Amino acid sequence: MLFERPTPGNRATVVRLRFTGSGHRRPDDHPGEIEELARSAALAQVATVSGSRERPHPRWFVGVGKLDELAATVRETATAVVVFDHELTPAQARNVEERIECRVLTRTELILHIFADRARTYEGKLQVELAQLTHAQTRLVRGWTHLDRQTGVGGGGGRGAGGRIGGAAQRGVGETQLELDQRMLAGRLRQVRRRLADVRRGRAQSRRRRGRADVPTVALAGYTNAGKSTLFNALTGSDAPAENRLFATLDPTMRRLAGVNAEVVVADTVGFIRALPIALVEAFKATLEEVAEADLVLHVIDIAATDAEARRADVHTVLAEIGAADVPVLEVLNKTDLLASPEPTPWRADAQVRVSALTGDGVDALKEAIATRIGQDAVTTNVRLPASGGETRAWLYGNATVETETVDAEGGMTLCVRMPRGKLAELNARGILGIGDVSGGAPNTRKTARHAAM
Repeated sequence: MLFERPTPGNRATVVRLRFTGSGHRRPDDHPGEIEELARSAALAQVATVSGSRERPHPRWFVGVGKLDELAATVRETATAVVVFDHELTPAQARNVEERIECRVLTRTELILHIFADRARTYEGKLQVELAQLTHAQTRLVRGWTHLDRQTGVGGGGGRGAGGRIGGAAQRGVGETQLELDQRMLAGRLRQVRRRLADVRRGRAQSRRRRGRADVPTVALAGYTNAGKSTLFNALTGSDAPAENRLFATLDPTMRRLAGVNAEVVVADTVGFIRALPIALVEAFKATLEEVAEADLVLHVIDIAATDAEARRADVHTVLAEIGAADVPVLEVLNKTDLLASPEPTPWRADAQVRVSALTGDGVDALKEAIATRIGQDAVTTNVRLPASGGETRAWLYGNATVETETVDAEGGMTLCVRMPRGKLAELNARGILGIGDVSGGAPNTRKTARHAAM
């Protein structure tokens, strides 16, 4: 769709207002976040316009005086795009653009732009397109004057000599351009939703296969740029892209947890953000379902961030929105290498582990905590096998750590093995019972109950 709007560039002015009326966020919530978003969108911030109002102006969002200040700033700095750290109505954005003669982006539009720039895979591109189309549905009025024109569809209207509207009485004036755009948009939305539904079915099948194989899933979740991808690499030994920028990861990446004698899948997912746009939550359901269906969520928190507590609360809000409120959570306080001293957190949690994904400090302790929380903690037991138990012996060497093995005079074997608690159940199913003290955490029953209901 073509829009008669000023051509955007990369010189940006940021607008951030403080509203004193009820129902508006505090000005100190997430300081600097809009600047981070602008940098992630490859915008060069040249100015900031801030102010205070009781509530948004119904026509301009900002006051008339602040609007004149903004227009002067745009001229003086050669600003190409003005970024509002707020949500404007379509009419407000259009009015501001006309007044300051500069492209306006709302916070949601800036995030959508970043997502579009990050999307690389087929699934990611579909998700971003769905979010963009959903957002555009309510903003076609932003198309300005060309959407008011009528096309020749349905009849050749037009005023002829003498003021007669030729053909209109028989065939009508046809559809407006706005109606055509809306119809094309609705058609494309249906097509994208069908394709994403296929993606969701494929992911559901993969989860069912892991469930039948009793392979637990651990999902990384957290505020964007909390270090999830770096931690993912530290846990799995992979080399997934990890960058110091917002929304570096869009598509979920699945790898096996390394360094533990258990079959555990770790999923790296898209980062959250304050007031995650509804269009993005809807579009990324296929990705976010990996969090909602996980056996354990690792909530990665940038403990060095000045607003760590507020970001933590925002992530809990998003987890509830995507149906993951009942999934067990292990808080991972990341970036401890940036702290001068390990001060206690201002909040309470059932389980916390401090790590530095960059240096590797605390990662081994985190792996142990994961294994314990999902019932894959290792237990040690003695197993006695007859001389004919070669097949079971081979299974033990493939699925457990054999610490010692002795053979008696009759050929019977006694093995001291260390294995995940879940594997011990498989051993018992073979009719071979472990002998000795078995200790460890209780097995995880959440996945078993869920898959039994399928």
